[in-house]
Amino acid sequence: MATMETENKNGASKARTTEERVAQLEMLNAEALIGGGAERLAKHKEGGRLTARERLDVLLDPGSFVEMDRFVTHRSQNFGMGDKKVPGDGVITGYGRINGKLVYTYSQDFTVFGGSMSRTQANKILKVMELAMKNGAPIIGINDSGGARIQEGVEALAGYADIFLKNTLASGVVPQISAIMGPSAGGAVYSPSITDFIFMVKDTSYMFVTGPDVIKAVTHEDVTKEQLGGATAHSSKSGVAHFAANDDKHCLLLIRELLNFLPANNVDDPPVLPTADRPDRVEEALNTFIPDNPKKPYDMLELIKMTVDEGYFLEVHQHYAKNVLVGFARYNGRSVGIVANQPAVLAGCLNIEASRKAARFIRFCDAFNIPIVTFVDVPGFLPGTDQEWNGIITHGAKLLYAYAEATVPKVTIITRKNYGGAYCVMSSKHLRGDVNLAYPTAEIAVMGADGAVNIIFRDAMKKAKDPAAEKARLVADYEEKFANPYVAAELGYIDEVIEPAMTRRRIIDALEMLKNKRDTNPPKKHGNIPL
Repeated sequence: MATMETENKNGASKARTTEERVAQLEMLNAEALIGGGAERLAKHKEGGRLTARERLDVLLDPGSFVEMDRFVTHRSQNFGMGDKKVPGDGVITGYGRINGKLVYTYSQDFTVFGGSMSRTQANKILKVMELAMKNGAPIIGINDSGGARIQEGVEALAGYADIFLKNTLASGVVPQISAIMGPSAGGAVYSPSITDFIFMVKDTSYMFVTGPDVIKAVTHEDVTKEQLGGATAHSSKSGVAHFAANDDKHCLLLIRELLNFLPANNVDDPPVLPTADRPDRVEEALNTFIPDNPKKPYDMLELIKMTVDEGYFLEVHQHYAKNVLVGFARYNGRSVGIVANQPAVLAGCLNIEASRKAARFIRFCDAFNIPIVTFVDVPGFLPGTDQEWNGIITHGAKLLYAYAEATVPKVTIITRKNYGGAYCVMSSKHLRGDVNLAYPTAEIAVMGADGAVNIIFRDAMKKAKDPAAEKARLVADYEEKFANPYVAAELGYIDEVIEPAMTRRRIIDALEMLKNKRDTNPPKKHGNIPL
């Protein structure tokens, strides 16, 4: 039997068996596993919330989690903290697998010092982030923290700043996902905001830079935490959150689903999954889906679902800027990012929020080699003083910049209207669109016929004996010339005018043709996107 020599109180040597040392390890592990203690764990679980460790159990494949730094404790001696040390120091870090693929993760434990950020906790998080970058695997942060640990002062702030830097360096290298599953306030909000996707849980999570008490003191506004920074507010009003889950389990399962569409890093290809949906499937319903009346709306989401594998579309930012749709789907098993105008909301106009939403999504897809499929039905940019004074020019340019900069395969389908500057912006051939298709119902022009006639023939209509009849004739003539895709097709700006029923087949043909595409941007440190 193996033994170890130790000293007893009298200084005498005492043999310690391996069994005793293993027993000590088991005791220390048991202490670490209960976090802030059974009482705090029970209180935390009130209202259906999961503990930090239970969250990892749901997120990761069963039995795959390997914990790191379980026994690390803080080093602070101020304000009596020297006598308050808990193994792990309020965050569980390590690695595991999701659907068999390696991921790195951390889960803050609110039962230990309110999950507050210490210098030691930051070091633990930084370690797994560094490993994620070196090994080319996603990093998933489960945030549940009261903020910086006040007792540590600037050391806690330094820990935050170090994490922000690592988030920035990891951006575009590995996917970064943040789950807000409790409070996230002050400096704690900036790490999630740099990451690629933010998930929140309705009624139990919130994010804000300054809380309700500070706002009331400064601006005299009365607002609750939920109203100010809850999942509903951030998924529908601010756009900070990409997904709003019903509860903890739903949130974690959504993350697993999202990762099914993503590559592990920026040099891998997106995953390809088997599908029973035939690539040559013809969807006859699409031939009559677009209304004959160009002013009548329709649901672009339904059109998308008719073309993708199994009709499944994982929508991102579902509740924010609903006049544009973004999300992930598959064509013949291949992951793609989809961007689409939504004629059922604001007639599909582009505005500030929609431009920001789509631009951010496009840049993510481009960073991780995910082809972009764009469905276009856009009458232009939303007019109004509110839009102009709040910078629609700059925000619209973000969308233009994102499409122009993207080097991944880009397939565009114009279903109906494509007017003015919005024609240029929405993945046109001029922004390096690879394959640009159009339905026979497509209208490609500087503006609608009515507005164009009012400008071009203003003087002629004033002189006409019957202005209304003359205008009707001129509108019909303009529509004959421009309310169709054939002028653009003659110029080579549209590669093919297709029967709508063939949409799925033509997209898959294009993606297959483009799967080995290689394109680059000019050498530079980085561009200066209009922020």
